[in-house]
Amino acid sequence: MKKTAFIAIVGRPNVGKSTLLNAILGEKIAIVSKRPQTTRNRITGIHTTGENQFVFLDTPGVHRPRTKLGDFMVKTVGDTLGNADAAILVVEPREEVGDIEKEILSKIKSSRLDSVLVINKIDAVNAANVAKTISAYSEYHNFDAVIPISAKSGKGVDTVVSECERYLSESVWFFPDDIVTDQSERQIAAEMIREKILRTLEEEIPHGTAVAIEEFAESPKTLRIRAEIFCEKESHKGIIIGKHGATLKLIGTRAREDMEKFFGIRVFLDLWVKVKENWRDSDFILNNFGYNDRDE
Repeated sequence: MKKTAFIAIVGRPNVGKSTLLNAILGEKIAIVSKRPQTTRNRITGIHTTGENQFVFLDTPGVHRPRTKLGDFMVKTVGDTLGNADAAILVVEPREEVGDIEKEILSKIKSSRLDSVLVINKIDAVNAANVAKTISAYSEYHNFDAVIPISAKSGKGVDTVVSECERYLSESVWFFPDDIVTDQSERQIAAEMIREKILRTLEEEIPHGTAVAIEEFAESPKTLRIRAEIFCEKESHKGIIIGKHGATLKLIGTRAREDMEKFFGIRVFLDLWVKVKENWRDSDFILNNFGYNDRDE
């Protein structure tokens, strides 16, 4: 008897939602960095085991938006919750329920969703901190389960999946059993490049960057990718490129290494940098970059 469930993974920025998704899947499909607002769009991760297919929906971190891109990211969370069977709220160990978490739980309640609380990064605190977090959230909301984990090390991740079995219902599968995401190869490549920008640059510039794949040509032995990195200011372009092109070369080398591991083929990566001022507040440009309401 085949069963399936659509489960939204939600939380504030930088709590480890994407790290949790990657750990569940055993493969990196969502980019990860220490910077907040890394995830911009909903990312679907498919975990099929036996007769069960879990469809996990990784969402952008809930924050106070200051641009149209931010508005889109927050709206994506609400839309995802509205179409899910259940939710996983990911939090860090804190002694009280934050305003962002209260806002998310309000959305979960209004969507009438069952939910699991995942307390991530327990390896960074002591047991007393974890206990206080459990107490604060258990008093505020009636979760089906509360699970302390370390997504980075994998501790407790299997428990998250097993607790989510309660949300499975008899249904045809919506995805083949041999895929882990519905993202296109172009999308995955673009996100890999954006991750390396986030990890390489120290300034606020990464929040104003986007990546578009202009060429994706595969042959039996090689994959040729031409990508354009867009930033908001001419001065930012110079920083991304770096002295004598050193920074851009480093970004490209790091991205290419990840791509070759993921695609299992030799990759030739050609990166270009262009300026599009204030693109995060342009409906037209946001749509071109794929930040749009896909379900409408």
